[in-house]
Formats: sequence, structure tokens, C-alpha cells
Amino acid sequence: MDTSELMSLALAMAGMEAVPPDSAIYVHGEGIRRILAGIDMGVPELMLAADLGYDCVLAHHPQPAVLTYPDILDLHVAQMVRAGVPEGAALAAVSNLKEDAFYRYHSGNYDHAPSVARVLGMPYLNIHNPLDEIGRRLMAEAVSRVGPAEPVSAVVEALLELEELRNAPTRPVVAVGSPARRAGKVAVAHGAGTNGGYDVAKAYFAHGVDTLVYIHCDPGAVRRLRADGAGTLIIGGHIACDRVGIVPYLRELERRGLEVTRVSGL
Repeated sequence: MDTSELMSLALAMAGMEAVPPDSAIYVHGEGIRRILAGIDMGVPELMLAADLGYDCVLAHHPQPAVLTYPDILDLHVAQMVRAGVPEGAALAAVSNLKEDAFYRYHSGNYDHAPSVARVLGMPYLNIHNPLDEIGRRLMAEAVSRVGPAEPVSAVVEALLELEELRNAPTRPVVAVGSPARRAGKVAVAHGAGTNGGYDVAKAYFAHGVDTLVYIHCDPGAVRRLRADGAGTLIIGGHIACDRVGIVPYLRELERRGLEVTRVSGL
């Protein structure tokens, strides 16, 4: 396979037609048979791959080179609207998140890792949203089986039916609210670049969502949401939840005859 085919397979599995703004091929390559894959793959991993004779480095998280990354955060708006949040409220909730991401990427060393990959002649890409979308669908399907009258603990148990969460050293936690609280309407906010933080969660809770699932969340946002007392927030675990969408993709690569070595959280 080549790097374009690696990306196209992920898009097909996620039901997408175009490369999303948080994913990129930094160095194109062909004749790929051996892949070093991980969630965070930068300069050390590129050098390791070159030393060990790999044909490609495949990362999940994007490098600062992906200057279009802030645009992926608009997917929060679509997810919120589907959950019943008015579009205006959703746009307002995401505005600060997008601005923060813009300035973070604007100040980043955008060619650091890609330049090393070019010097090494190492094919290099990251696939973020397509794999997160696969994971989001699997997580949403799992929690959809929980009735609104059941306790929040049943949502946690549903998440633990997913192998990657069940076997992880981290466990899903009820960060805001109580496991004994009624689950009510449940939404999974994942696959939109990063978690929505305080503003996005607050908008969900203000417009009919009782229990929200993030895969990670800043502790300061958690404390603010606790002070509000408006809903329940479950944090699934960053790496474990990322793996929910990544593992099916890597298994498909292996089914097609590629050798994949998993590092950095995989």
C-alpha cells in the first residue's frame, strides 16, 4: 500500500469522502509493508522506525503542521444540534474552543517532525478524525442500549462492554454527578478534534442532555461543571477511547497483509 491508500481506507471505514482538517500525509510513500503505529508519533519514533527498518510511521494525533486543525472543532456543532442544542447556542459554545486552537497551532513549530521525516525519507501521516468517528459510533451504540430510567452506572457498564475500555488501566469515571443519578438523555461528544470543555458541556446540559460522555476533560472545567450541578459528565479515558476506533483500522491493515507494530498507547 501507499500512504494515500492508508488514508483512503480509514476514510472508507468512517464513511467519509475527503481528508478531514485534523489529518494529513506529511511525507508520501509507496510499497509500504511494515508500519510503526502509535497515538503520538514524533521525532523519536521516526528515528526509531528508520533504525528498525520500518516503511512508514502512522500517528493518530496530528502534528502542529496541520494548521487546519481548528476547523475540525466545528463537528461539535453538528453533534450538539443532533442532540437538541440550538445551532446558535452550539456555535457560541464552540467559538472560544476554536480561537484557542487557532492560536495554539499558529504558535506551533509546524515543520518540526515533518522535516525530520523528510530527511530520513520516512513516509509519515496522521489519521485522527476518521478513526475517532469509528470510535464515536461504537461508543454511541454501546450507551444507546441504556434506558433513560436506568442509573448513570449503567452507562459506565455499557462503555465497559467495549474491549478497549474494559482492558485499560484507566476506568471510565463519573466526574460530575453521581453514578446513582438517573441517566436520562445520554450523548457521546467525541470525534470532533478534542473535548468541548466547559462551554460545550454546559450547552448540552442546558438543552436537554442529562448525561454527557467525554473521553477526557480539563480538571478546571470539571470543577466548574460540578459547581453548576446541571448534569452528569462521564470521562471514558483518553487513550482507551482513542483505541476503540484505532484498533478496528489496524486489524483491517493486518487482514490485508501489512505488518503493524503498536507503540505509544496502542
